[in-house]
Amino acid sequence: MASYSMPFSAAFSSPLRHFTQIKTCPAAWASSMAASWTPTNSIKSSIGSAKPGFLQHGLFSQSSNLPGFFVKRRSFGVHATAATEKSLYDFTVKDIDGKDVPLSKFKGKVLLIVNVASRCGLTPSNYSELSHLYEKYKTQGFEILAFPCNQFGGQEPGSNPEIKEFACTRFKAEFPIFDKVDVNGPNTAPVYQFLKSSAGGFLGDLVKWNFEKFLVDKNGKVIERYPPTTSPFQIEVHFLLSRC
Repeated sequence: MASYSMPFSAAFSSPLRHFTQIKTCPAAWASSMAASWTPTNSIKSSIGSAKPGFLQHGLFSQSSNLPGFFVKRRSFGVHATAATEKSLYDFTVKDIDGKDVPLSKFKGKVLLIVNVASRCGLTPSNYSELSHLYEKYKTQGFEILAFPCNQFGGQEPGSNPEIKEFACTRFKAEFPIFDKVDVNGPNTAPVYQFLKSSAGGFLGDLVKWNFEKFLVDKNGKVIERYPPTTSPFQIEVHFLLSRC
């Protein structure tokens, strides 16, 4: 498979709007949160440090509100498809043990949905930070749903039991992990068809790499989409800011 490189970008973008917006809280609170953010350069090298054309040509710009972070400027409208008329709760998926799980069981919670892999350069930082967020917010209406996928560099080759053992033993992951799925191509899982049609990405609907993230609100609607290199800790800040 061809090599893949993306810029590090904390993409606080709103895919369902025609403008870039970052919600902010009072300055004192936001300042106190800033101390806990992970520096962007700590994971920049995970999948490549080359500066691609779309960063050079100004499609990413420094945020005046969040020094040291990049805001992705995108412009696209709501995808008027049948999929967007649904909610996440209309789908049933299989968990890592092969049992059917209706996603309606998560109704009323904010969900972060991630396609995960065990052998990616992004694996250690993402699994560690996801586990931290889950432990911190699991009693506050927040869930993480992890979907293993082997479509990017063959970096999730193991069986479901091997994936489960890896995540739960090495990273103490307690959040739900589901059956291995395709997120692109003719065999794309229906839940990912819904996610992608609800929030088109910067390069189209394709999921770009391991650990791309979708934030789903309490009504089962996609409200944010983040590129693979966005740190879960930065999504934590966005999640908290959105509650102000």
